[in-house]
Amino acid sequence: MSCSPLSRAAAPLALAAALLATPWAVKAQTPATLVPAASEIAFTTTPMGVPVEGKFGKFTAQVALDPKKPETGKVVLTIDTGSARFGTPELDGEIGKPTWLATAKFPQASFQSTRITAAGGGRFQVAGKLTIKGASQDVVVPVQVTQAGGTSTATGTLKIKRLAFKVGDGEWADTSMLADDVQIRFKLALTGLAPL
Repeated sequence: MSCSPLSRAAAPLALAAALLATPWAVKAQTPATLVPAASEIAFTTTPMGVPVEGKFGKFTAQVALDPKKPETGKVVLTIDTGSARFGTPELDGEIGKPTWLATAKFPQASFQSTRITAAGGGRFQVAGKLTIKGASQDVVVPVQVTQAGGTSTATGTLKIKRLAFKVGDGEWADTSMLADDVQIRFKLALTGLAPL
């Protein structure tokens, strides 16, 4: 069984959705504004031991967080699964198919926080539910927030299991061909947050 472009693309896409769920922030119950041009959600999948990176081109984030009372905060992330790209026509044409992200049936992946806790030094732990391809899993996303001028930047990585979300199932369930682990990396630029 050869490694198809689809196998390399699907896993990362699922992860990217998880990355979207990030805590960054700081303004009591006041929604922050995402700066799309300065934000990024990327995912890395590993077919045949070779890491391949893709990105989601379209996503939204709703963040309301008081750094002094993070438990009252809320993060909702929505990703357009059809915006997943690896940068090559072959892979980009595969990722949206039913075996992988099934974008026609599941056009969005989402993350909704259930608990946010401070870890000190601008770090937060954001627990919540990640939903990809109709399957949901509880995850905890570690987030580091830094601030410069009027912009707050939330960064972090999250590792997920693609098979838990039915991404690349069937013949691609063989993890010797395509690793089950998918890493999601994100950088979210936000304005309107209070000082850390």
